[in-house]
Amino acid sequence: MGWATALKKTARAGLTVERARLEPLLALRGACGVAVVIGLLLALATPSLAVSSAFGAFASGIVTFQRSWRPRPLLALGVAAGLGVSTFIGYLAAAHHALFVVLLAAWTLLSGFAWALGPVSGFVATQTIAVMLVTVTLPSSVAGAAEHAALIVFGGVVQAALILLFPIRPWGRQRDVLADALAAEADYARRLRHDPVAPFDPQPLMEAREAAALTPRQARTRPRQLGGPRGVAERIRPVLASLADPVLGAPAEGPERDQVRDLLAAAATVLDAVARAIRWGKPVRLPPEAVATLQEAESGSRLTGPARRSALRLAALLGDAVEASDEPVRATGPVPEAERRHLLRPTGAGLLPVAWRALRREARWSSPVGRHAVRVAVVSCAAYALGSALPLGHGYWAPMTSVMVMRPDFAQTFQRGVARFAGTLVGVWAGAGLMALFHPGPWVSAGLAVSTVALQYLLMRTGYIVVSTCVGAYIVFLLGIAGEGWSQTLQDRLALTLLGGVLAMVGYALWPTWETPRLRDRLADWLANNGQYALAVLDAYARPADRAARRVREVLLDARAARREWEDAAARAQQEPVRHRGISRKAEREAEAALTTMGRVTMLMEAHLPDRDAEPSPGAGRFAAALREALSPAEAAVRERRALDWSGPHAALAEWRVREGDEGVPVRASELLVEALQELAQALAPGGRGRKRSPRRP
Repeated sequence: MGWATALKKTARAGLTVERARLEPLLALRGACGVAVVIGLLLALATPSLAVSSAFGAFASGIVTFQRSWRPRPLLALGVAAGLGVSTFIGYLAAAHHALFVVLLAAWTLLSGFAWALGPVSGFVATQTIAVMLVTVTLPSSVAGAAEHAALIVFGGVVQAALILLFPIRPWGRQRDVLADALAAEADYARRLRHDPVAPFDPQPLMEAREAAALTPRQARTRPRQLGGPRGVAERIRPVLASLADPVLGAPAEGPERDQVRDLLAAAATVLDAVARAIRWGKPVRLPPEAVATLQEAESGSRLTGPARRSALRLAALLGDAVEASDEPVRATGPVPEAERRHLLRPTGAGLLPVAWRALRREARWSSPVGRHAVRVAVVSCAAYALGSALPLGHGYWAPMTSVMVMRPDFAQTFQRGVARFAGTLVGVWAGAGLMALFHPGPWVSAGLAVSTVALQYLLMRTGYIVVSTCVGAYIVFLLGIAGEGWSQTLQDRLALTLLGGVLAMVGYALWPTWETPRLRDRLADWLANNGQYALAVLDAYARPADRAARRVREVLLDARAARREWEDAAARAQQEPVRHRGISRKAEREAEAALTTMGRVTMLMEAHLPDRDAEPSPGAGRFAAALREALSPAEAAVRERRALDWSGPHAALAEWRVREGDEGVPVRASELLVEALQELAQALAPGGRGRKRSPRRP
């Protein structure tokens, strides 16, 4: 993709307004927090203090809308504390331009590294820089700076207090995510009725797991309805796939296939009912037809062999899901023992060593986060110097725009740059126009600012251009409280916004962090994690007595994480103006399909894991040893653009078939696994195009 095409696509994406579910009560509560702070300070103090406190309440309200599973009051207090510290330190250095540039560089460097901790941490750190650049212009003494910083923290305290006093649908986000995961499995079951090898996106299950990670305090107050269904949902997915699969489940046609379709439809109905109950905190209501279908599978089923075992397992798991979600909604209790070891989220103090390790890991030139941190520090300092040198006033708008626009990847940076300027243009024009026509006083300006905040909170998820429009108007109205003229606001801020956005995009273009050259590394990581998942499952067949369910679970999660990293990287690479180096689009799609099949086949084997007292399978052990020996060289071959060699697993599989026959779930699934590995080798064969993919066995 050339630069012209990439810029056109990113500009179009940045100007897109998306449809999103609105949350008016949450928006109203956040706007009330800003209104309370501005009203109190206007009535009891000065307009400039009201402006400072309003910035704190505004930023604290914004962060509570971010996708984080931390308690919202803690997020509001955390961002307010960061804003207060940055404002006070910034004011101490603001009188000396050279010292302030050094402080700005250090602070933006740290905020750039904060992206290593996650997008919410990166966003909060960015907010501290943006607000600091505005609020350091308001105080006139050190004592005044301390007062302004304290009032910014006060704004966050007000937002946190409102969240505690007026809870709106407590645990609502966790309920929605868990219900979405169950609804995704219901949709998967329906698609399996018509396509026995339909793909499944594990993203809803991954988000449900992230939402289930709790602090010890949260674990004591979580509704029991959120404690059990997620684990059951994780176990239902492989059973659905194994029941529908024509190789390891029922035949592709005939009476057994008809019953499988009925079972899948009943499973989808039950999962939807459980999802509705969890989403709205109500008892589960099951249609009698679905219950009758599941009871028939347990008593008079026409299914045989692995398909019958899958049907019985599915009925039992669906019963567990209904029972787990039918607990009294108001009952609370600790996290179940099965989840305690894995799903406890560290407290604030416990995050410090995690944050330190993340920062050390990203402190290298090859790291996208490290390059972003250096890039944003250099660009923000350049924007501040140019903004201060130009005879426009309000020079802080240029570095503020650069900091708010820049992200670790190309697409987001350029999309936000276009959206920021377009949104600011509209917002500042609208705000300045109202100020020019009506010349409102401080109280009317405060009312306009609160109305703009409410609109922004309401439309937060519709697109960055909408957010930028509201922010532009909000700052105009807010500074109008302190008596700034609208005519200064209009031309100066538009010019400096354009300058800051252009510098951000030029900075990324001059020193980019492209995802395209790293696609092979992401693919190799996915192969390695998929291989470890397959080895853990095969080892369970080879040595049932030593089976470790926790080990299988851990490597499955690693494989899912590697798949998500690959998909995110591939999506970013598609928007970059970079020629592909090492892997074509066609090879990328075929390799992705092969690794997806590899993970799916392993999941089918996992659905039929033997009991601990079952007979060991020597063939599974030999096949696992051959796969383990071939996996590491194959991973290196993917990275180094060499041919993959799967002759060892091929030979071990042939010996397994000769010694133990062609029947049984592990043998037949391993054949599909080897076919997937061969398709991967063909997709990545040197020369670019590879050979024609081998058809799947019927």
